[in-house]
Amino acid sequence: MHALSSLDLAAAAWFLIAWFGFNFVIDSSPLRKKTLSSAMDAYRRNWMVAMCTREVRIMDTGIMAGLQQGTAFFASTAFLAIGGGFALLDATETIVQVAGDLSIPVADSRALWEIKVLGLMLIFAYAFFKFGWAYRLFNYASIVMGAVPEKGRASMEDIRQIAEKAGDLNVLAGRHFNRGQRAFFFAIGFLGWFAGPIVFATTTLAVLLVLLRRQFFSKARAAVISGQYPASPLVPKSGEYTETGSSNPFT
Repeated sequence: MHALSSLDLAAAAWFLIAWFGFNFVIDSSPLRKKTLSSAMDAYRRNWMVAMCTREVRIMDTGIMAGLQQGTAFFASTAFLAIGGGFALLDATETIVQVAGDLSIPVADSRALWEIKVLGLMLIFAYAFFKFGWAYRLFNYASIVMGAVPEKGRASMEDIRQIAEKAGDLNVLAGRHFNRGQRAFFFAIGFLGWFAGPIVFATTTLAVLLVLLRRQFFSKARAAVISGQYPASPLVPKSGEYTETGSSNPFT
């Protein structure tokens, strides 16, 4: 820790506040209901309900398979990035030597360089666990989807209960996937630390502003929330979900 200056510590603190503060705003604060992610959660539930009305569900299984493949891709990428971090640690001496000849203020201290690389590896490790769990949850959701009876083969109450479970698992998987992606985005901001604490703080702010714009002011959000959610006899126009429980979207 003696290799870190006061500016380094301040920039690292700002990075953590920005990252976890953003997660709080998007997932737990009252503003979460106005986000793009929240709107997509409602569409995930509507998707599960629409699936109940289809006799042939090939399209639904295809969508779920695509979600799983995308999650697996990001998990593999995070794992490869961790391996790249070990390669950087192994080449520390060479990199520090090269850094001393550059005009860019790259860390020329071995201890400081290793701290930064280890920090980057921890971010990718966090992302890997999030993507890995999201993949497992999408797998669970697909199994529950397969357990949803066709209309007319079970009581409507049974169909509603199983569809609710599938919707909750789908939403939860999407939230863990989103957290993994946020870790990737903030890892880009973390790269600024290799050019100094001032650049680190600036790149963190830039990433934070981009993510806030996407959640609250992007064209994607405007397209998703324009008009009303698809009408369904089993689900309301909006729902609410928390990891500790879920409201019943079918009442």
